[in-house]
Amino acid sequence: MWSRIGIAFMRVMAWLPLSWVRGLGVVLGWVLYALAVPRRRVVEVNLRLCFPEASAAQRRQWGRRAFVHFAQSWLDRGWLWHAPREVLARRIQLVGSWQEFEGSTPTIIFSPHFFGLEAGGMALSMNVNRVFTSIFTPQPSPAVDAWMKAGRSRFGEVTMLNRSNGVKPILSNLRQGGALYLLPDMNFGPEESIFVPFYGHLAATVPSLSRFARLGRAKVVPVVSRITPTGYEVEVMPAWTGFPTEDVEADTALMNQRLQAWINTMPDQYYWVHKRFKTRPPGEPSVY
Repeated sequence: MWSRIGIAFMRVMAWLPLSWVRGLGVVLGWVLYALAVPRRRVVEVNLRLCFPEASAAQRRQWGRRAFVHFAQSWLDRGWLWHAPREVLARRIQLVGSWQEFEGSTPTIIFSPHFFGLEAGGMALSMNVNRVFTSIFTPQPSPAVDAWMKAGRSRFGEVTMLNRSNGVKPILSNLRQGGALYLLPDMNFGPEESIFVPFYGHLAATVPSLSRFARLGRAKVVPVVSRITPTGYEVEVMPAWTGFPTEDVEADTALMNQRLQAWINTMPDQYYWVHKRFKTRPPGEPSVY
């Protein structure tokens, strides 16, 4: 019942002015920052590890703003998934190297975990005539699961693949000229990760970007999404040259290095609520 009430609330969000939605996100973000103490500590640890040169006051400000952006981006799903197409067209600006999606070259869209990533996927499916594939993790609530899948596939041709189905359908879609929306910059545990540097610390990182690109004979096109006062800016960047190589570890380290450069331009919009350094190299203590 509560899931359906929540979905109904999000449908209401679709019809409110963006300023109201964002204002409510500010209030909700402040509440979460005050009450979600364990998660706030995760954010504080992540920022301290990644930005030791920043002052404590600066890191606290980034942390508070990260909670606000988290809340705003969640509430924005109401209009992203339910508002008329023309509303989305006004609020989402797609910029950059559109030509990378022309033709049928297998393409992996590297979409890092910035809070605007849902808008990034929506912008591409609305404006690019390609078959998109996205990997999802099933939700505990069937109603929420169906709602999220429907929202993410409301425009264009989008195939949602269950993570538990393995890599075969992912590679099959790529080799047929599809475009894979991939979010590999997370810690999924030691079984699925390798240790490469991230802000000067060894971080367990999924090497799927390099492996999928090689096995799918695909090019990698980064897409970075930013929250703006008027909605979102979604930037399509040129395809990486010389990627992938035969060295998966070097490729994954390069991915983290380039990700850092984007994070540095908007530290408060990255998904610091995730325990990025939870999996530690052998013999090293927990940082959380």
